[in-house]
Amino acid sequence: MAITATLELRFRPELLDDARTILARVLAETRAFEGNLGVDVLVDRADPAHWIAYETWESPEHDAAYREFRAGPGAITDLGPLLAAAPVLTWFEIDRAV
Repeated sequence: MAITATLELRFRPELLDDARTILARVLAETRAFEGNLGVDVLVDRADPAHWIAYETWESPEHDAAYREFRAGPGAITDLGPLLAAAPVLTWFEIDRAV
């Protein structure tokens, strides 16, 4: 069963150009990761420093493997200094009964 994850990011406004550069690199890796079905980035029209990465994964297991990769050899060390707040990761499933 597919799973959707959202990663809410709040950047320091003066560093948005750097954030775009880094996230473009990071998301190229994410999109190529086994089990990734796609990633879109939503940017808040009222607050351009507020982004949400909308990720779709083949299964919770694929997502878990990706999170393990990012916690280890694929850690993103250059993103932290650009953030104005801690990222918020949330997982969703489709409820076909609604």
